[in-house]
Amino acid sequence: MTADEPARWSRPASGREPAAAALLSWLADPRAPRLAVVTGAEDSGSAGLLAWLIGNGTRPGTVGERRVHGFVPLPGQTATTAVWMLGEQLSIAARSPGDLLAALAADARRTVVALPGLDAAEQPGALVDLILGLAALDHVRVLVEVRSGTRWERALTAGPCARMDLDEPRWTDGTRRAAWDAAHPSAPTGATERGPEPTEPLDLDDPASVCAADPWSVTTAYERSGRSHGGLRAAWLRAGASLTREQPTAERAVVLLAALGDAGDPRLPTALRAAADDASWTVVWHRVRGDVTPPWPGPVRSLTAGGGPLAGQLVVADHQGTVRVLDAESARPTGRLPHTTPGVRCTADHGDGTVSVLDEHGLVHTRYALDSARPKGLAALLGDGPSAPERLLASVREYTRHREATVTALTRAGDRVVVGDAGGTVHVVGVGAEPRTAPLHRGRVTSVAGTVLPVAAGTTIPLLYSGGADGTVRAWAPHTDPLPDPVAARACAVNAVAVTTTADGVIAFAIAWADGLVEHRALDDDRLHTFHPGSQVHALAFTAEGDLVVGTDETLVRLRLRTRERRLR
Repeated sequence: MTADEPARWSRPASGREPAAAALLSWLADPRAPRLAVVTGAEDSGSAGLLAWLIGNGTRPGTVGERRVHGFVPLPGQTATTAVWMLGEQLSIAARSPGDLLAALAADARRTVVALPGLDAAEQPGALVDLILGLAALDHVRVLVEVRSGTRWERALTAGPCARMDLDEPRWTDGTRRAAWDAAHPSAPTGATERGPEPTEPLDLDDPASVCAADPWSVTTAYERSGRSHGGLRAAWLRAGASLTREQPTAERAVVLLAALGDAGDPRLPTALRAAADDASWTVVWHRVRGDVTPPWPGPVRSLTAGGGPLAGQLVVADHQGTVRVLDAESARPTGRLPHTTPGVRCTADHGDGTVSVLDEHGLVHTRYALDSARPKGLAALLGDGPSAPERLLASVREYTRHREATVTALTRAGDRVVVGDAGGTVHVVGVGAEPRTAPLHRGRVTSVAGTVLPVAAGTTIPLLYSGGADGTVRAWAPHTDPLPDPVAARACAVNAVAVTTTADGVIAFAIAWADGLVEHRALDDDRLHTFHPGSQVHALAFTAEGDLVVGTDETLVRLRLRTRERRLR
């Protein structure tokens, strides 16, 4: 078979060719109900039929109309764990059923999900709600296997659906069934397997124990438990989409620590730091939804490391457009910009207390984090005119006002402002200089970041990184052509990029992908460092010391590479 040829499908077991043909017809028929329910008695082979469809439909080379994009064997699973599994397969950062439904609703691509074994699930009722929510989306097909006669079957088939009862003779080819039985006298009927139970009791109050145990068993145990376990339960369920991934115990401990609130047992952070001693990251500080000392700054939409008067501070914008200033060493609040900007996309610091804020309409607003940044009184009356940042931002507004594509990303790189637009083009604008542009992405530019490199005495050039909805990260120095190939590419959008030049001259950059993965790379090091907080990352920033700050809807965390921490000791 060549790469262009469709994969050949195997035959289903036990003479189920008629049932298999009906399922393939359902997948191909755009007028068919979006929900299909396969049912039957325990020995009907319904689970085996879905296993055949999943096994063939997930292979590389499967044609689009037969493709299965996600599947979860439901025995032993809850609605939460099913969402985490589907999110990983579909490249979606989903912590809850609502997150998954919202993400799929915003992505109009065809999606097919198969869910065998509903009646053996941990939370069948909650899963029925999730299934019906998925089937309500026009571009999503859901195939569910459940025992006939159960309340869950009745709940699913009460509305529009395609129902297949494998106990009916029409779904079996008698001749092929006889031949199959003769060739496989001891073959299983395809009865649904039940989920594994933990072989040893779990100590849900011990962070080292839960980080080393089977993460799916830990998740089920925490969901069943009505106790807080010193704050571990809330932290685990907050970051569970990451904690359940295959990873070393130490890396799991870092993720759990980053999700731990300050209202829990004060001994837990120390225990988790000890468990994370061999991890690639160390948590410098973290703030979690509900924290009060210092307070959690809200869902993060933008992060900028300050310079000049704001050196050593972070400019943090939330989902309502409030822009706060935090001490980068402790995350304690030090101020707030006087005006909110609804629909904020990103912010940029200009080195004198001036902060530019880009909103969802592509408009650039000027804010002053410090009173000294805004001319006032006689200075404003008798001054020589606008400040350098004001002239720069005026040039940006004038330039973007004449562009057809909406500005979607913004940053500062030295004495220039870099903007990306909805058409995939990146623009570099300076005062009195000809703008430079490069079409770098297919579709919207989601983030831009820049640093400056010294090239001669007193001369610098900007080095830019941009991320796009097309799932690529591109590098560009505006004095030359962009690199022909992306520096990173994946099958999901880029949410944020950040870049810095360290004190010893090393360029490091970080990428936040839409599925929640954060990648960190240094140009003098082939190693790739990753962090996955368990939810979608909206913003990244490097501190002056080279630490990485990661912002989500639930957490704000400052991370330090373990290699750097050991150099500092």
